[in-house]
Amino acid sequence: MKIVVTGSIGNIGKPLVPWLVANGHQVTVITSKQHNEAIIENMGAKAVTGSVEDVNLLTGTFAGADIVYTMVPPFFGAADLLEFYRSVGENYGEAIRQSGVQRVINLSSFGAHLNKGTGVILGAHYVEEILNKLENVQITHMRPTSFYYNLLAFADMIRNQGSISINCGGNDVMQLVHPDDIAAAIAEEVEQPGSPRKIRYVMSDERTCNEIAAAIGKEIGMPDLEWRLISDEEAKNRYLKAGIPPLLAQYLTEIYSSLHNGKLAEDLIHHRPEYGKIKLEDYAREFAVIYNGKK
Repeated sequence: MKIVVTGSIGNIGKPLVPWLVANGHQVTVITSKQHNEAIIENMGAKAVTGSVEDVNLLTGTFAGADIVYTMVPPFFGAADLLEFYRSVGENYGEAIRQSGVQRVINLSSFGAHLNKGTGVILGAHYVEEILNKLENVQITHMRPTSFYYNLLAFADMIRNQGSISINCGGNDVMQLVHPDDIAAAIAEEVEQPGSPRKIRYVMSDERTCNEIAAAIGKEIGMPDLEWRLISDEEAKNRYLKAGIPPLLAQYLTEIYSSLHNGKLAEDLIHHRPEYGKIKLEDYAREFAVIYNGKK
């Protein structure tokens, strides 16, 4: 099949593209960085350099594809991340309509069933709504849980204060996923028949914040590493004091608040997937390599 992959060769695309090529598919990858072209071509895929904000480029690249994998690339420089999500989602929808693509696998997020109170994840909700309006298009929404590598955001906090303190912690349960497990799930979906509308959750492991802190602490030589729960107000104030823009500070506070109160995972619990291969202890070793490398 002819498959177009958006999102370049980031954390998911890097393992996904070689798997698709190895399975005999003709793969085209849209990348915003020209220096990625040679890497993509060495993987056996075709590179198209351009932006997901360019509807004409998307339409031309999507034309003739059997499957398009869509994702909204992270862009924390956007004035409003939610509006960026909505804009890219509309671009995808228009390009899919104009190109005649009939099957889409879309990277969404757990919590995308909610229409408020989830911070940046609300953007995934918007994109699902936009794509679901497409007629005669089979759509699978992949809803991964919290990415393991998001834990790296706490590295400086661990170094500076010897603990993790956010508005989700202690015995709160976090559902975690590794990009390799997401890529494997997408590759599986490619080989399955499409359906009008499908949601697939992807999760590698789930542990309490205390258990996560213990696993990470063990690998970085801090066996007593603590993950403390603080209030939404205190968390937001810390973001603001750190120089994070007010809107992004609000989004971050909402994400962890929705993890703490269980809202983010409420639909996942009713459609629980099988665990992926990469467990917390596996990732803790990855975390330690990066953490120690930055000392």
